[in-house]
Amino acid sequence: MIVLGLVLLIAGWLLNIGILTTIGWIVLAIGVILLILGALNRPIFAGRRYWY
Repeated sequence: MIVLGLVLLIAGWLLNIGILTTIGWIVLAIGVILLILGALNRPIFAGRRYWY
């Protein structure tokens, strides 16, 4: 998600599209938060679920 956020951010800046830049910032922020939570060994979504 971090790479996708960076790509959207750079594309938004180069093409001068504001909504693309905004989406890039949001995706980048979510990617960094998930990276930090994953590094702390925190469960990101509640529990284990088994689907049969």
